[in-house]
Amino acid sequence: MAKRLTDKEKKEIIAYYIECQNLRETARKFNREPSTIKRVLEKDTKTQQEIKQKATQKKEENTRNVLSELDKTKEKRIKLLNTMIEKMEEKVENIDMFTNVKDLATAYGIIVDKDMKFLELTKEKEEREEKIVRIPAKDMSSAFIDLNRDIDNRGHLEYWLDGGRASLKSSFCGEKIPELLENNPQMCALCIRRVSNTLKDSVYAQIQWGIEKLDETYPGLADDYGFKTSPMEITKKSTGQKIYFRGTDDPGKIKSIKPPKGMYIGIIWYEEFDQIQGMNAVRKINQSVIRGGNDFIEFYTFNTPASRQHFVNKEKRIPKPNRLSHHSDYRTSPKEWIGQAFIDEAEYTKETAPIIYKNEYLGLETGDGGNVFENLELREITDEEISHFDRLYKGIDWGWYPDPFAYNNMYFDMARRTLYIFDELRCNKTSNEKTWKMLKEKGVTNSDLITADSAENKSIGDYKTYGAFIRGAEKGPGSVEYSMKWLASLVKIVIDPVRCPGTATEFSEYELEKDKDGNIITGYPDKNNHNIDAVRYALETIWKKRGQ
Repeated sequence: MAKRLTDKEKKEIIAYYIECQNLRETARKFNREPSTIKRVLEKDTKTQQEIKQKATQKKEENTRNVLSELDKTKEKRIKLLNTMIEKMEEKVENIDMFTNVKDLATAYGIIVDKDMKFLELTKEKEEREEKIVRIPAKDMSSAFIDLNRDIDNRGHLEYWLDGGRASLKSSFCGEKIPELLENNPQMCALCIRRVSNTLKDSVYAQIQWGIEKLDETYPGLADDYGFKTSPMEITKKSTGQKIYFRGTDDPGKIKSIKPPKGMYIGIIWYEEFDQIQGMNAVRKINQSVIRGGNDFIEFYTFNTPASRQHFVNKEKRIPKPNRLSHHSDYRTSPKEWIGQAFIDEAEYTKETAPIIYKNEYLGLETGDGGNVFENLELREITDEEISHFDRLYKGIDWGWYPDPFAYNNMYFDMARRTLYIFDELRCNKTSNEKTWKMLKEKGVTNSDLITADSAENKSIGDYKTYGAFIRGAEKGPGSVEYSMKWLASLVKIVIDPVRCPGTATEFSEYELEKDKDGNIITGYPDKNNHNIDAVRYALETIWKKRGQ
């Protein structure tokens, strides 16, 4: 009976077989039956993969070393070849009885063969370096062209892809992630959803689809991938790169991920991001995963939630330099991809339920019925625009802590009934003297009228002492309700979210309260409305006029 094979002997058998690719030769080498060798190979596919990967890496390293050494002796080789060829030509021209023609031919053949081999190795190296995989134009909706270019140029770290149904954002990620892995052999990817049991039929299937789509343009690409569902992962065979799939309902499984040696998780995809437990959960995951490399890309895909209070919509409104927000909807998707039946249903919903259509199909924040300001436009207000604002209005809502001191500067286009809010100051625990100094640094002068909350006569008195031109707001019965309705009735309230982040947040998130049954409670909530109040005070002379 043959002695039982040790683990070391099995590894030696696998390594030898990978080198010679001959089952019977391997059996003879180790004095074993071919059937035994076959069982070893079939049983230990993991070791076989590891050895094959190391062999490939060693071969590439050897090729690089050979090319490097050949390149160092390039001038010497050329000189030697020229000398040898000259001498051989002299010998050919003076062939005598002592000359062996066969030896001359052999020598010349060796010279040509070695130089051809060098050219072949150089060509292989160049082809390997030039092989870059790209999503073909036929696979990409027009809405994603600029986004795709920004990703390739690493313009940002975070890519927030929001929109409505059939906007193709998930399809784009499903093909982009395999493309990124193909071009970055040290990267692995992690695809995340809230619930683990939803992974297989969503992100896992989407990535598999993306690999198959790329295979149409790059035949054989899909053959280099192995697909497993337990544990759920996709492996690129030639490099060992992994695509992991995890749910946030089991954070321990995310923290325990260990990429192959020399690799790191460079890509994270949060699918159905609006269903994740919140930004704190996201930050903890990113902190535990993003490490070990210098090149990272994060994808966040979601259908826009209706409520402006949803954490995704609130977070999206916060300006962040390394974040790119991208919006798409079904109208930019090729008709043959989404089908006429989908388009017909969308148009029917547009006619019968316009609010639902705007949210579900166009991917817009529509609110849940309690929004006060439906006329908001959050965008940059340029210096060029501001230079044409002829009459400005300034307001202050006093505060200390936790309520902030809130100041705003704005312009009202009466003809177009459009309000532009382009400057703010928010701070806590700051003295009146300090806030006045801060306002002067913003360009406020002693001749600029400021309308402030009249409930704090002392603060108004302090400002007058400093030289400010300030007056208290003329409050009265019904003034809050009237001014709020007036603001909500304007054609547009344009707020620059970079210049005025606090103001943008307050106006965006301000909603009427509801009782336990979901019914709207009459009246405007007196909370989280400090900049809103500053705006009301500033415009008091306008909204109090009849007809305005």
